Amino acid sequence: MKRFMEALRIVPRVAWLIGALAYLGLGAFSIYVSHHDPNMREWPSWGRALFFGLMPLLVIPYVALVGYVYADARRRGMRYVVWMLLAIFIPNALGIILYFVLRDPLMSPCPQCATLVKHGFAFCPKCGTAVARACPQCRRAVEPDWSHCAACGTALAR
Repeated sequence: MKRFMEALRIVPRVAWLIGALAYLGLGAFSIYVSHHDPNMREWPSWGRALFFGLMPLLVIPYVALVGYVYADARRRGMRYVVWMLLAIFIPNALGIILYFVLRDPLMSPCPQCATLVKHGFAFCPKCGTAVARACPQCRRAVEPDWSHCAACGTALAR
């Protein structure tokens, strides 16, 4: 539950506001439709209230998820506007699912200057401090358990 609450804090307040306004707008529109549609008048009043109260409620989680995609992509150093637009315009929430499948790892702070460094960088782009193990020949980042560099084939000292 703690991780869920932390994730909810990432969602921008503007997204919550847009979700609430969309809920109120769709609720008002559905009430207007229910009074002017002759077929809806035949429904029991509790059925109309349930339908028009719950249907717009689906908008709030969707807008919150789009807001989460925006904020999370931004903190991971990804193209956050593009991901937000994909989350909005790819139907059936497939854009949101794609984001969760394809998102980059979180950036880590440089031990020297605390600048956020993307995963896979061997050196801090601001101060040049080594943040990961690097190949002595080509200077690319290598995994700790590799015996040879994947980029140039140089043998790595343990």
